[in-house]
Amino acid sequence: MGTPIIVSDRRPLLHLASASPRRAEILDALGIAFTAAGVGIDERRREHEAADAMVLRLASEKAAAARLEYAGIVLAADTVVVVDTDVLGKPRDRADALAMLARLSGRRHRVMTGIALSWGSNERTALSVTDVTFRDISPDEAIAYWQSGEPRDKAGAYAIQGLGGVFVEAISGSYTGVVGLPVFETVRLLAEAGIEVVKGAAGS
Repeated sequence: MGTPIIVSDRRPLLHLASASPRRAEILDALGIAFTAAGVGIDERRREHEAADAMVLRLASEKAAAARLEYAGIVLAADTVVVVDTDVLGKPRDRADALAMLARLSGRRHRVMTGIALSWGSNERTALSVTDVTFRDISPDEAIAYWQSGEPRDKAGAYAIQGLGGVFVEAISGSYTGVVGLPVFETVRLLAEAGIEVVKGAAGS
């Protein structure tokens, strides 16, 4: 587990169990003081495990791992790209990334993000599911995109908030869920733990 970094000069109310700068940016935009550090768990999919069950399990396991070192409120998330029933995680190498992009080209896929919030003896989880449609991607475009460096640590080998956004023809669901931390579900869970981003969020 990495050393937590304080992402605000205010008193941290929350710990984000992730080293993802994209998740940190989303949480920071909500105006919440927090610390952040990645956790090391086995992220492999279990045999016959459904994608939605997988992201919820992994988010819960990440939160539990972080709680071993952080006793406060812990938020964790896991994101995968799903094509048919296949789960696309982060690409292993160039060939894997190009194969993923070829498979996503010209069709719709689903992005699932599971989040878990843990505090005291409580844990709450939520699932964000978003449909994303890609335009056709030429082999030359896929190669150029890989060479940009952006796909290397991204589920499905693309980042919707970056250069990969040029491939997105349509989206139905949560944009922030595709980025990696769905705001609607996150705010709802935080309210249950007593952290209200907007006054009255607990009753929304």
